[in-house]
Amino acid sequence: MATSLRILAFAGSLRAGSYNRKLLANAVESLRGKAEIDLLDLREVAMPLYDGDLEQASGLPEGARAFKARLAAADAIVLATPEYNTTVPGTLKNAIDWASRGPDNPFRGKAVLVMGASPGSFGAVRSVMAVRQILTGLFAVIVPAAVQIGKADQAFDEAGRLREARSLATLEKACAELLRIATALKG
Repeated sequence: MATSLRILAFAGSLRAGSYNRKLLANAVESLRGKAEIDLLDLREVAMPLYDGDLEQASGLPEGARAFKARLAAADAIVLATPEYNTTVPGTLKNAIDWASRGPDNPFRGKAVLVMGASPGSFGAVRSVMAVRQILTGLFAVIVPAAVQIGKADQAFDEAGRLREARSLATLEKACAELLRIATALKG
């Protein structure tokens, strides 16, 4: 199906078997055929820890420029974040910090679905809230739907699909809301 929406989808976790990569794969499957999906692995756009001196001396590192370009090319973003020490993983925060540098803010006006999964009962609720706060400060349009998968170590089958029909329905509803908002924003 042809579509005019382009969605950048990525997980804030680098671990190959992460629950958030599985959650992201379920979201991508839900969006397949309804939008063009640019699936990003943050390892593809590796960047050093943010350092203002490095930025002043050399500008944005190549990974940050590539990440920023992919964000800018997207109409919407799907982001699955784990929760590390009750907040945003450093890798994800670092990538956002680098991408937000310079005159062009690639998050401004983009519909963003932030979701999370964790083995704890709360489903990464604290990191999801923290990422929402960060992206709101960058003028992103946050999709209000909540997708937080608790007990993620039990939530996925061997193929990586969500086991519970209710969780899958929640995810599909949130993805539909992302599409609706992104379409409205694009005009």
